[in-house]
Amino acid sequence: MADNSSNLTVHPRSGFCKSNSVFYSKRKPIPLPQTDFLDTTTFIFSRPHHGKTAFIDAATGRHLSFKDLWRAVDSVATCLHDMGIRKGQVILLLSPNSIFFPIVCLSVMWLGAIITTTNPLNTPREIAKQIANSKPSLAFTTPELVSKLTESSSNLPIVLIDDETGTSIKTKANILTTLSEMVKREPRESRVRERVNQDDTATLLYSSGTTGESKGVVSSHKNLIAMVETIVERFRLNEGRHTFVCTVPMFHIYGLAAFATGILASGSTIIVLSKFEMGEMLSTIEKYRATYLPLVPPILVAMINGADQIRTKYDLSSLKSVLSGGAPLSKEVIEGFSNKYPGVTILQGYGLTESTAIGASTDTLEESRRYGTAGLLSPNTEAKIVDPESGKALPVNQTGELWLRAPSVMKGYFRNAEATSSTIDSEGWLRTGDLCYIDDDGFIFVVDRLKELIKYKGYQVPPAELEALLLAHPEISDAAVIP
Repeated sequence: MADNSSNLTVHPRSGFCKSNSVFYSKRKPIPLPQTDFLDTTTFIFSRPHHGKTAFIDAATGRHLSFKDLWRAVDSVATCLHDMGIRKGQVILLLSPNSIFFPIVCLSVMWLGAIITTTNPLNTPREIAKQIANSKPSLAFTTPELVSKLTESSSNLPIVLIDDETGTSIKTKANILTTLSEMVKREPRESRVRERVNQDDTATLLYSSGTTGESKGVVSSHKNLIAMVETIVERFRLNEGRHTFVCTVPMFHIYGLAAFATGILASGSTIIVLSKFEMGEMLSTIEKYRATYLPLVPPILVAMINGADQIRTKYDLSSLKSVLSGGAPLSKEVIEGFSNKYPGVTILQGYGLTESTAIGASTDTLEESRRYGTAGLLSPNTEAKIVDPESGKALPVNQTGELWLRAPSVMKGYFRNAEATSSTIDSEGWLRTGDLCYIDDDGFIFVVDRLKELIKYKGYQVPPAELEALLLAHPEISDAAVIP
C-alpha cells in the first residue's frame, strides 16, 4: 500500500479507503532517492548493472556500449557548456528515432538544461509555434529536417545530427557544428557543473493535454527518476539481461520514458528502428534474439492478422513479452494474440504525458486477462474516481473522472498557470480527463474521454460503448463515434 495509507483502513482487495475515498496502489512501494541534488542522467548512470551494449542501430548494425554512451554524453555536455548552455535553458530536439537521440537528451539533462522534443512529421508552422512558446537556445536536428527548422525560425543555432558522411545542406541555416564532432571532444574533468535539484525541470514535452490545444508539459528530474524506478521494477529488469526493440517514437513520452531513459538504467540493450516497418521489426527480433517488444495496439492487431505468414518467415522464439500502450486491448485481441503466439505474454500500460507515462499497468498475463483493464495502479500511486457533475469522490465500480497523485505527476503546464490550476489541484491531484471505474480487485477500466461524452436527454453516453456495440456487428469492420 502507498506510504500515507499506513494509518488508514484500506480494503485489501480494491485498495479503497472509505474514510478519504482514495484508492491506494496494491503494488509494493518503490523507495525513491531522497537526496535533493540529483539529475536524471547521473541517476541512470550511477545504477549498478552488468550490461555491455546500450544501443544497436537496426539499419546499420552499429553498436554503442554503455561505456561509449557515457563518454559521448560527457563529451556533448562539455561542448554544450563551452557553447554557453546553462541550467534552465531549453534545447530543441527534432529527429526521428536513432541511437543519437538519447545522447542528446542525457547530455542536456546532465547540465540541468531542459530538453523539448517535437514530432518530425510536424509542419514548419507547428514547429514554429513550439519554438515561440518554449524559446530554445539551440536545436539538434538531422540534415533531412533542417529545412523545417529554417522555415520555422530563421536564426536558431543548429547542431546537425549526422552519421559522419558529411551530408550537404541545401538551405541557409545557422549550423554551429555536428554531433559527431562534439562526440570526438575530450570530456573535461575540471568542468564546473551547476548543481541540479530533483525539482528542477528536465523535459518539456508538448501534449494536447487533458483538454484542448497543445501545451508544454513541465516534468522535473524527480518525475523522471520516479518513472525510471517504476520501469525497472515493473519488468524486473535487474534479474538478467534483456533486449528491447524500440518501435515507438522517442519524441513521445512513451518512447522517451522507456528508450531514452528508463530501460538504460537496468543495463538492457535497446535496438533502435528509425521508423516502424513490420518486416524490419520482425527480422530485428529474429536477428538480435529480442525479448521485449513495446508497441501500440494497431501493430499487435497486424501481428495477429498476419500470424501464419509471420511464423513461417521469422523465428520469434526469443520473444517473451509484448508491451502495449495507448488504448486498452479487447478480449478478442488478447486471446487472438495468445493463441497465435503462445509463448509471449501481453502486458499493458496506462499513462499520460502529464504523469510521465506512469499510471497503471498489467504486469502478468493473468492481470491482462482481466479484459478491458488498464491494470492496477503503479507503485507509489494513488487514485480517486470523481463525479464530474458533483465533484464527489466515488467508491468501487462507479464511473467518474480518474484523478491521479504520484511522484511522477508533472510540475504543470509551461507558462500557462490557468491550464495548470484547472488540471492539478492544490493537493497535487492530476485530473486525467479519462472516465474510469476501479473494480473490486483494484483494476482500472477506462470507459472514455470525459470531453467526448455525448449528452442525450439527460443521459451520458460514452462513444466507446457505442463503438464496441457497432464492432460486434459482423458486417462492420471498424467504427468511430463522435458527439
